[in-house]
Amino acid sequence: MSAEIKKINNRFYLVVLGLFVFACTLVYKLFVIQFTEGDYYRDLAKKRTVKNFVLQPSRGNIYADDQSLLATTVPKYEIRWDAKVPSDQLFEKHKDSLARALGNLFDKPSSFYYKKLKKARLESNRYLLIGKNLNYSTYKKIKSFPLFNRSSLKGGLIVESRLARENPIGKIAERTIGYEQKDPSGNYLRVGLEGAFGQYLKGENGRRLKQKIANGQWKPINDNNEKEPTEGFDVHTTLNINMQDIAHHALLSQLEKFEADHGSVIVMETKTGNIKAISNLGRTSKGKYYEKLNYAIGEAHEPGSTFKLMAMIAALEDGVIDQNDLVDTTGGELTFYKKYKVRDSKKGGYGILTASKVFEVSSNTGIVKIIHENYKRNPSKFVDRLYNMGLNKPLSLPFKGEALPKIPYPTDSDWDGLDLPWMAFGYGVLMTPLQTLTFYNAIANQGEMVKPKFIDRISNFGEFPVKVFEKEVINPSICSQETLEKVKKMMFNVVDKKWGTAHKIKDKKFSIAGKTGTCQVDYTKEETQYVASFVGYFPADEPKYSCIVVIHRPNKALGYYGAEVAAPVFKEIALKIFNTTPVEVIVPDLNLANQQITPDKIKQILADQIIPNVKGMPGMDALMVLERLGLEVKLKGKGKVFRQSLKHGLKVKSKQQILLELS
Repeated sequence: MSAEIKKINNRFYLVVLGLFVFACTLVYKLFVIQFTEGDYYRDLAKKRTVKNFVLQPSRGNIYADDQSLLATTVPKYEIRWDAKVPSDQLFEKHKDSLARALGNLFDKPSSFYYKKLKKARLESNRYLLIGKNLNYSTYKKIKSFPLFNRSSLKGGLIVESRLARENPIGKIAERTIGYEQKDPSGNYLRVGLEGAFGQYLKGENGRRLKQKIANGQWKPINDNNEKEPTEGFDVHTTLNINMQDIAHHALLSQLEKFEADHGSVIVMETKTGNIKAISNLGRTSKGKYYEKLNYAIGEAHEPGSTFKLMAMIAALEDGVIDQNDLVDTTGGELTFYKKYKVRDSKKGGYGILTASKVFEVSSNTGIVKIIHENYKRNPSKFVDRLYNMGLNKPLSLPFKGEALPKIPYPTDSDWDGLDLPWMAFGYGVLMTPLQTLTFYNAIANQGEMVKPKFIDRISNFGEFPVKVFEKEVINPSICSQETLEKVKKMMFNVVDKKWGTAHKIKDKKFSIAGKTGTCQVDYTKEETQYVASFVGYFPADEPKYSCIVVIHRPNKALGYYGAEVAAPVFKEIALKIFNTTPVEVIVPDLNLANQQITPDKIKQILADQIIPNVKGMPGMDALMVLERLGLEVKLKGKGKVFRQSLKHGLKVKSKQQILLELS
């Protein structure tokens, strides 16, 4: 029995010893954690319950040439409520009036919000959603409601904001304005001006401290940010809102009329190269059109007859032809290698024509004879002339996506005997609409080829230029003045003379010079399609703007020639730019900054329908005045207005947006 007791005692002592060793180890570990590793674990716990969240900065604005907004960042607010914060007395006092205020604002019964608030209170909900994606004015109204007008430590109101990018003019010029987005893999997709100038627009991140609460949610610890985000720089473009609207709708109407696949329009200021309008519309499966791709810049295609200008200039410059030399169009048909044919659109051809008239009636056989007969023994001479004019070089635009031009050279491995005659009337070469327009613009600009310009300047908060984009000359003289005057006369006759291919768009009060283009595509297949184009400048005598219209794959049953599909769009744009572009009327007495806002003053503003100068006014006062005018107002910041996006003195337009920046 004593042996058994001894055995039990030994086991007991062993267990006690083990517990003692465990206790010693535990005490040691607690000592180490408390005094040696304590800071590490305290930091770890803090990181798991409290951390800094990155606050995205407000991207800079993108402006049109008249300071109208093309893209802006506006704050969107999410309002939540910590139901545990208010005292019982405070909650009971304000719950009814708060429910009524929320019901009126969100157009719901007050009983809905009464039950919602009571339930949150009973369940100790610390993150009850009140509203999200709210604008600044709605957020300010909610902050004025009973209970919510107290500090966050007493009323429990939680306000979080995020920044949303908006285009006030909607889908117009959407591809040119572009975007900058991060894909799921973390790579950035950069399109248009937003992508090209993202380094200026993006600003600098801020930080806000948040604490982890129930259900994995994070609640801001206080109302202030640890570091305020820094707003990005503003980009001022050369685009004009009125011209953009004209170009967009003129193109859209014609695409719908001819059931075309897609099309583009560009309007350029002759002397500066400033792009005033650019529209790119593609067709959906349902027959609707939207800014699908930037065809004007990214799509190189065979230009067809618009390339005859380049061929004619080369021939005139090299002295192989003069504008009055006679050319036999040989019955409207030429044959190469016994099976490849060049035909005129007029059956039987045009007979014998002067070289200038070959261009004006757009004779394929005529221009091919001029080029082939004079350069067939030395095709490099012809192509070198095209290269000297810069037609083989891209425009090196500030954003990605420009398609490369293609001008074949006799030393190319795939050069053959058809390349020279086919190049003469625009086949076998590739150019984008903008590259073609840049060349035609040089004709209007007395031979000086200027680089297309989309950006005028980058500024700091709209006031101080950070970078100014000057006019850039690509080629000071694409040809001699003698040749220039000859081709300008030909382009004028294309519209002015009754035999010209674009005579139908002639206007007695307004002169246009240009060239039609009708190019076959898919001509190696059974079902041939067409590209219709017209490019030129206006007014013909003193060019101020150049323009190109390109429409791809119109319904052939409805029409496909450049003269009937593209040229009317050009005329509509040209006439509307000169006849309907609004003239600014500055009204000096509409400065409201230091005036009392009386009912009579508001009545005067509403009657005049003129945008007032609200700089210096409190933001909410300016909001009230401008909303009465029918404007859609967006506020950025707090305090008084220091800048407005629409210039005062302009007539108010329907559904127009205005951004007020407050400080």
